[in-house]
Amino acid sequence: MSSRTTFIEPFRAPLPDRFDVSDVTSEGAAWLASAGTHPQGTLALWARRPTLPVVLPCGTAFDVVSAPAVFGRRMLDRLWDEGPGSGPVATHRGRMLLFTAPGTARRLPPLLDREDREDRGAPARAVPPLLGHGPGDTVTVPAVRPARTTATHLSSRWLVAPDTRHPWLPGPEIVRWAAVRAARAAASAAVRISIFPPADLGAKVYDVSRRR
Repeated sequence: MSSRTTFIEPFRAPLPDRFDVSDVTSEGAAWLASAGTHPQGTLALWARRPTLPVVLPCGTAFDVVSAPAVFGRRMLDRLWDEGPGSGPVATHRGRMLLFTAPGTARRLPPLLDREDREDRGAPARAVPPLLGHGPGDTVTVPAVRPARTTATHLSSRWLVAPDTRHPWLPGPEIVRWAAVRAARAAASAAVRISIFPPADLGAKVYDVSRRR
């Protein structure tokens, strides 16, 4: 198989976004393929069509937490700026896909509910609905090599690409922490904006330079 997996050499392009990297290594592709029941078949498919997104099952190699794109980006910022970092992360059709430890999809909702009930000053209720994909669910993952068309690249791409056979994956507690921090940051930004009174559209404006 070694001659058939050389296609998974890192694809590198100068991109301005610090997270926007599309480097899926051979080891990372092997990890992704291990989620399915026929890993060798998935690798063979990528060997023939490396720009093809594929559907993989969750619950064994990984779970996936799907968040709205903007809020998911805030979560990713918190994970990298204040936390332990993240596992692989992708975008797909306006959603941010965070690859997490198996079991996260089941355990995360109760953690967020408890945070909301205890009301520790963190706006857990401001966290938008996060979709958890675990056993019995599937997700579409971006291709191991980006398509050359801009539309395809923007609709489905890796932000933090798999690069090892055993990537570190955040568990439910870390994902909850990132979600609450992201909601808190969004609420603080809204408060800062609201302290400025709206402009008085009916106010008269005088040109003081013409006054004698």
